[in-house]
Amino acid sequence: MTAPPAVRGVRAAARIAAVPDGRGGTALPLLAGDGPLALRRTRSAPGWARVTVVGAMCAPLGGDRLALDAEVAAGARLLVGSAAATVALPGADGARATYDTNLTVGRNAELHWEPEPLIAAAGSDLAVTTRIRLTAGARLVLREIQVLGRAGEAPGHLTSRLTATLDGQPLLEQELALGPGEPGWDGPAVLGGRRAVGQLLLVAPEFIDAPPNVTRLSADRGDGVALVTPLAGPAVLVTALAADGLTVRHLLDRARPPLPGAA
Repeated sequence: MTAPPAVRGVRAAARIAAVPDGRGGTALPLLAGDGPLALRRTRSAPGWARVTVVGAMCAPLGGDRLALDAEVAAGARLLVGSAAATVALPGADGARATYDTNLTVGRNAELHWEPEPLIAAAGSDLAVTTRIRLTAGARLVLREIQVLGRAGEAPGHLTSRLTATLDGQPLLEQELALGPGEPGWDGPAVLGGRRAVGQLLLVAPEFIDAPPNVTRLSADRGDGVALVTPLAGPAVLVTALAADGLTVRHLLDRARPPLPGAA
């Protein structure tokens, strides 16, 4: 009898649920961490709940399968961040790791999803997927920053896909494939020699009637650029490229238009 193949890497899934508490605030009836994804309830502003993702072990390594789901019910307000950058590292056999994030935001709910950067270390291979499902009236701030390689080292391989729907209709769908083996990833049509990329997706009903203008910004110091682009819907996408993650973050902050109607 042939033995089943060995399972490579860690399988871990964490879940967050936020609901109105009936007193003008937000409760967290479900906060379930798993494996390397430890979830901590942290101090928040009135009306909001805040969760910090804490890395309980080195992850993702090659072969790991990680998933993080968050659901914000109608009328709830949730802010999710992370305690430190996520570093993708190579596994023993070169297998690809995956990290899936699924976000659901109900009517008149608000989610701010702003983790620290994701760093693809040399030799790593990671596929990141973020799926967002919004209901009409929902508000969203989502920030992603990705860095190819730690300081002074070669980049790892990173595939990143982001999809967002509003009432089941497409709002945004994009994919990036970066690092060794990807044609032209470091050329002028993609990163142009830079090693960090970031994006900020803002969704608010008021953007339908009052979208911001298309705007291009350059970094105050160093090599970096950001572009503000209204989408076909109540959304705005800010994209930034720079030599390092810190400059990308500063560019996203500078280019960030206000979220209309936000409390």
